Amino acid sequence: MGDGATLGGHQVQSGGSLDLQFPLSNYFQEYAAQGGNPRPTTGRALLFFPNGFDPARSWPILIVTSTTDLDRTSIMDAPWYRDAAIKEGWVVLATDTTIRPRADSLQWRLSILTAGLRVIRTNWPQSAQWPVAFAGFSGGAKRGGILAAMLASNRGFKICGMFLAGINSDRVTAAYKDYQPPADFLNTPIWISSGTTDQIAPPGTQEGVYYSLKRTGFKQVRLEKFFGGHALKSAEIQRALHWFREVGKF
Repeated sequence: MGDGATLGGHQVQSGGSLDLQFPLSNYFQEYAAQGGNPRPTTGRALLFFPNGFDPARSWPILIVTSTTDLDRTSIMDAPWYRDAAIKEGWVVLATDTTIRPRADSLQWRLSILTAGLRVIRTNWPQSAQWPVAFAGFSGGAKRGGILAAMLASNRGFKICGMFLAGINSDRVTAAYKDYQPPADFLNTPIWISSGTTDQIAPPGTQEGVYYSLKRTGFKQVRLEKFFGGHALKSAEIQRALHWFREVGKF
């Protein structure tokens, strides 16, 4: 790694992690506060970096999204993805704030995430060209699919994949219609990870998500099953990240 690489004034270690806080502009505060939420003034980002990380090179970023249930946050879920991402040479990113919202809204999540990505781009302008994928489990998969469409509609981000584990309804299609990202969003590779004995997102339901996405026009959708229940499998995450690289040729 290049000597003295920093992010937000913090030293970045190859193969290490970074938990940092950053100020939120008035724009992001107001966007997050829609619907009666408090105005967050400080964001928080947790990042995991692969071995050999050097910001002068191009690295894909895996954005982790959590469910709203059980008061989970994306930062709490991020470690689940670390091992698989490190093996495949991905940066893991999860964002949050230092206060809790009254309602964990999409506006709240998107504002903090976008602000966190801006911090990375400000420090490393070349990162504007880095591919970005979303990953989530259960309710986090639903959130991730919606946020992917919202971020893609910004047209400043190239979404290179969606990893949807334990998902029981297709929220991506509605988000695609609502937020109208560029037409090539339909080329985004989507990996549905399904447990054969999942009682919360039964295999038949996840097959329904697969066919719904195909009907919408998504061209590269894989439904991959593993022996197990409602769970997140590191080996499946790794397979998906490897596939995203193959499809995107990065």
